Amino acid sequence: MTRLLVVQNGPGGGPGRFGDWLTAEGTALDVVRAHAGAPLPRRLAHDGVMVLGGGYLPDDDVRAPWLAPTRALVAEALERDAPVFGICLGGQLLAQVAGGTVRGEHGAPEFGSTPLTLRPEAGDDPLLSGLPRRVTAVEHHVDAVTALPPGAAWLMESERCPYQAFRVGDRAWGVQFHPEADAARVRSWNPERIRARGLDPVALARRAERDEPAARAVWHEVARRFAAVLRGRGGG
Repeated sequence: MTRLLVVQNGPGGGPGRFGDWLTAEGTALDVVRAHAGAPLPRRLAHDGVMVLGGGYLPDDDVRAPWLAPTRALVAEALERDAPVFGICLGGQLLAQVAGGTVRGEHGAPEFGSTPLTLRPEAGDDPLLSGLPRRVTAVEHHVDAVTALPPGAAWLMESERCPYQAFRVGDRAWGVQFHPEADAARVRSWNPERIRARGLDPVALARRAERDEPAARAVWHEVARRFAAVLRGRGGG
């Protein structure tokens, strides 16, 4: 059984269904609730690391002091060519550690189920090759990657946010969206905060419910492939 270190950055930001799918593929998850004060290991003793989302920038060390050791673990994983999967904040953190740029409150925010487009560069990617060219995923962000790390493969984009998925090296992926989140997560969002963004929370939930069957199949397959990468056998 492979072991995956999972860094949780907020109380509502667990590994969700993505974690369930990894577990079903024989991956043991060690979830560290870093936001709640749980200590992170000083060195990576796992087969890989997954960093989840949260309401911070990747270097917001004053409000989130655990981000500095998280960056160190991701840097170690890159040095060792250990698999990495970064979601939202986690994807931004991977981009920054590898030499990219992240900006707060940049561009148009994205909330709810969002259409994504697979780029040609994903044609031979271990996680994304052969997926439908257009898919959907749940988004919840106002910050964004504005420049990819040198040499990174640009894999997915959306209308409002170009850098939706990328790969650093052979086995480290960052995504801006939330493959672990389903329609129930969208329904759980604070409706007043959604309305303050000029959005209808009921419409967001309905769209997520409509898109969920197809999106679930896609992200389940991606989780299966990442579990295979952790086992050292490649992806699709």
